[in-house]
Amino acid sequence: MNEFPEVLRSVTGKRISAVRDALFALEPAHIGEQGAGYLVALYTSSKQLDVRKQILRLLYDFDFPALDDFFALAYRKERYLDMKVYALRGLARRSEEGQLQRLLEGFRQTLTKRQQSTPYNYQEYELLRGRNALPYLVERYGYACLRDTLEQVNRQYEAMPEAFKGHFTVDDNGTVVTLREPGAGNALIRQFFDSKGVRD
Repeated sequence: MNEFPEVLRSVTGKRISAVRDALFALEPAHIGEQGAGYLVALYTSSKQLDVRKQILRLLYDFDFPALDDFFALAYRKERYLDMKVYALRGLARRSEEGQLQRLLEGFRQTLTKRQQSTPYNYQEYELLRGRNALPYLVERYGYACLRDTLEQVNRQYEAMPEAFKGHFTVDDNGTVVTLREPGAGNALIRQFFDSKGVRD
């Protein structure tokens, strides 16, 4: 097993590019309990969404006791629903169904509001539908509250116009897989808005 990167042990005074390179190259197999602690410290000090998201993805399958409070804090802290689901994946390993049900009631209310405030939010839906997100949780735990949440995500996704569907997906490892060339996807979305009389 490779050693946990030195640059991530204390990021104070380190170049952000070196920290980012080490973080995004890090594999879960190289993280022990002490390394998880370093990542939690980086998460709590970071204002960068992609850094926090990467840390959640690296840690959500670990059972280290030190992470019990971390996932609860991350769930409360994050505004984006996909990041909440990554925190929920960590919480699900250490929570009963009733605890998740209470959290997901609020999550589903927020999801309903998102459909009204940002009806074409296809990126967030694709992330929630990713193989490492809600489908994973439903398959692993089978809780009704998780199934209900995934069904709501799918209903809201299906309610969107076709121009916003099928641009990308997310695999089991959380890697975005492009399904359309970016130019083709942008052209579809532009055509949709042109047909509605909306200009950039």
